[in-house]
Amino acid sequence: MGFSIQKTTEPNSDHAIAGAASGFITRFLCQPLDVIKIRFQLQVEPISKDHVSKYRSMPQAFLLILREEGPTALWKGHVPAQFLSTVYGMVQFYSYNIFTKMLQRVPQIEEWHHTTHFIAGAGAGSVATTVSFPFDTVRTRLVAQSSNHRVYKGVLHSCSSILRQESPRAFFSGLLPTLLQIAPHTGLQFAFYGFFTDFYKKYTTGTDINIYNSMLSGSTAGLIAKTIVYPFDLARKRLQIQGFQHGRKGFGKFFQCNGLVDCLRVTVKEEGVRGLFKGLVPSQVKAATTSALHFTTYEQVLLLLKILR
Repeated sequence: MGFSIQKTTEPNSDHAIAGAASGFITRFLCQPLDVIKIRFQLQVEPISKDHVSKYRSMPQAFLLILREEGPTALWKGHVPAQFLSTVYGMVQFYSYNIFTKMLQRVPQIEEWHHTTHFIAGAGAGSVATTVSFPFDTVRTRLVAQSSNHRVYKGVLHSCSSILRQESPRAFFSGLLPTLLQIAPHTGLQFAFYGFFTDFYKKYTTGTDINIYNSMLSGSTAGLIAKTIVYPFDLARKRLQIQGFQHGRKGFGKFFQCNGLVDCLRVTVKEEGVRGLFKGLVPSQVKAATTSALHFTTYEQVLLLLKILR
């Protein structure tokens, strides 16, 4: 199927359609986890039950958002996030298939199939991130703002406000740490997914990638990959809200920095090394869940398209 290093027979359009469907479904189901993760990442104060902070744990944050902002707040920024996930999923799996076919021309590449998964995944993740990044910036701004101090009324208003008050470059704020994060993250995700699917098939009677294999392999791959590159994800979110102080009233101290290195430096100085992993738990839960859904949905839609052809 989609991750065998053997010659693939599906047309490139099938991989794009399966990737888009995978991104759409996964985003809809996992958006609340993303909202909580972003709120944690942007909070300068410690996330601890022993500290007077706005958000102190996942259950507390979940209930507080419901009480203060209502159920819809858990899907805040969902429209640009849905654009982000659909476009990202489509470009990612399409690019991955293209890169894989290019690498298949290399002599004796079958002996290095896990390395091939990593290289193709890193390239696909970088391309997909660059194409979809403006949606990520808009999504982060919408999630970051308080419902009681709304600066942006919606997607179109946020886009026009950023263009008018800042510049087109603001849509790509945080792109460097994102690429530094996403290239190894996506590469590791695909490599670990390939490794665990092979491991699963080796110790079970199955010969193809089934739904159980996809779920287990995808969740494990997502969990490990996200943990390794997490500090860059935190830096990306903090860079995306620079110049957005007026929309963060009621959320505590505003985090200010100038660039990736300064962001990491200030975080460690003010919050300690643990600050680089703030929001890691909801991020791990989200990574395991979304990766499992992403790969499983992709494989199943690809199979459905093959049957319908």
